[in-house]
Amino acid sequence: MLRNTSLIVCLALAALSAGCSNAPAPPPDTRAADLQAVKDVEAAWLKDVATKDADKWASYFAEDGSALYPGAATLNGKAAIKAAMAPYFADPNFSLTFQSTRAMASNGGDMVYSQGTYTMTLTNPKTKKVMTDKGKYLTVYAKQADGSWKAVADTFNSDSPM
Repeated sequence: MLRNTSLIVCLALAALSAGCSNAPAPPPDTRAADLQAVKDVEAAWLKDVATKDADKWASYFAEDGSALYPGAATLNGKAAIKAAMAPYFADPNFSLTFQSTRAMASNGGDMVYSQGTYTMTLTNPKTKKVMTDKGKYLTVYAKQADGSWKAVADTFNSDSPM
């Protein structure tokens, strides 16, 4: 009888210790580094906007990224985004500045969103007059297989009344 009780206790302890040792370790918290990486991406993107190069603009998007810009259908993929931006960059009056005012990184280390404000100057296609627009934007970034951060969704809207 004592022998059976000892065997049961040993088996119970073995099962408990086996269950505890298989628990996966929590992933490291990379949120601060992820936010800094996206901040660096946005600084480079802002610098590249001044070159008015549609290829550079599109390079900040993932291959399957989307742009959801006012007055246009959703642009899916780098080629569509590049084509839509080319006329803006051809405008000699075009300029764009933006600044993040808030960003948040996922616990999983694979997504960051950034929201902020922008100022855009361009030639109004109807009136041919130079106009300046101010508003807000939201960009969602995803970490790529190579460790880089690319926009998977980008949108903005004006503060001006419609």
